[in-house]
Amino acid sequence: MTQPALLLLAQPASIFTLMPFKSLNLSEQVLRGVQAAGYTEPTPIQLRAIPVVLGGGDLIASAQTGTGKTAAFALPVLSRLGTHGRTRVLVLEPTRELAAQVETSFRNFARFTDIRTVAVFGGVGYGVQRSELKRGVDIIVATPGRLVDYLKTGEISLRDINILILDEVDRMLDMGFLPTVKDIIARCPRERQTLFFSATVPPEIAAVASFALRNPAKVEIGVARSVNESVNHALYPVAYDQKFELLEALLAKTEFDSVIVFSRTKHGADKIARRLKAANHAVAVLHANRSQNQRIEALEGFKSGKYEVMVATDIAARGIDVAGVSHVINYDVPEKPEDYVHRIGRTGRAQAVGDAITLVSPENAADIRDIQRFIGAKIPELRLEGFNYAPIIARPDQPTQQRRGQRGGGQRGGGYGSGGPRHQSGGGGGGPRQHQAGGRGNSSGGGGGGGRGEGQPRPAEGSWNRFGASGGGTGGGRRGR
Repeated sequence: MTQPALLLLAQPASIFTLMPFKSLNLSEQVLRGVQAAGYTEPTPIQLRAIPVVLGGGDLIASAQTGTGKTAAFALPVLSRLGTHGRTRVLVLEPTRELAAQVETSFRNFARFTDIRTVAVFGGVGYGVQRSELKRGVDIIVATPGRLVDYLKTGEISLRDINILILDEVDRMLDMGFLPTVKDIIARCPRERQTLFFSATVPPEIAAVASFALRNPAKVEIGVARSVNESVNHALYPVAYDQKFELLEALLAKTEFDSVIVFSRTKHGADKIARRLKAANHAVAVLHANRSQNQRIEALEGFKSGKYEVMVATDIAARGIDVAGVSHVINYDVPEKPEDYVHRIGRTGRAQAVGDAITLVSPENAADIRDIQRFIGAKIPELRLEGFNYAPIIARPDQPTQQRRGQRGGGQRGGGYGSGGPRHQSGGGGGGPRQHQAGGRGNSSGGGGGGGRGEGQPRPAEGSWNRFGASGGGTGGGRRGR
């Protein structure tokens, strides 16, 4: 959205006429903060949510990760507050990293006001937080556990809260915070504005919305459960015992700026990090067992470029807001489809282009089907040229995955197919940009799926085609950067 050229010439003295945010009726002090933060044009979620928040109504807003949800509530809330006063705003976040980052965003946008903010979360001492609370703050950004500690001691009172924001609601519910969140909501005044922001809107949110919100407006940007269109996706089938070898090969052959590697477990993240460090990669680790100081150092080092690779678990996925992450690699397939959306949302942020790579073994088949059904799209399967693939054979004794596969319901002939349209001959488009690997044509007929792309090797013995695909062929050609 741009201003007419005539208007720009008519009022050259004011910086605000140059800013599309001006049309959203934000205060001049907040607009100065927006400009200082480097924002130029509102994103779709900001365009639609900001007027609702300024109007004082309740709101349920959902948009893909990385589309500017924080500014969508921070900017209008700061405009409504105006000046320093009592503690009037409470923002609940599921993780320490998110609480710290959201509080930083509030502080940056409020730099030309006298509004005070504080981040309240565990993993650190109480001293600094207590000092800030005693000085008096307008906005508290908190994780539920540490907030309850202060409520019990009486150091925080919610009696003057008139704006309550639940950010990343789906993740908060998924982490088991529902009883605590309900208790916190009950402590807030009944006459208040309540805002829910989330990347996905699962049915469980209705259980909270029914008593927390009153006639909320609903803003949904993009298809529910969709993923950012600026992210290219690919599956890389590989034998379980070759996963780390393939990870190393991908890192060696990929032109990346910075990479986040996701593991399902803390132990797995530590193991991956140790092996990458032994291979001379600069690596940071982020998971719940790391101390707060270690987590801060890891994030700051990753942002500054000190570390080229971050190995993280899902609990940290939404706390990583780093510009310039070019690649996300799912070393382990996420257990829940929602986590796939949040993991890959770490790249392709602010409409930049990113790549999302998932290493898959036969035992992941049910999880991949769930993910593809959830996002409503097929993910191309690629092979890395020059990698010496071993036969891909399912590991024995995987009862959890077997049960998930039975629940997923007997799809045949499609490998990881989700029941959606098949890849056309020569398929595999939409995969990552550099790896010189073609996708597999997913044909259900006999004989020929997609033809091989130029220079693309035929599937090796025991390759992915033997796991459910009834057609043959390797589709797609090379895809360059």
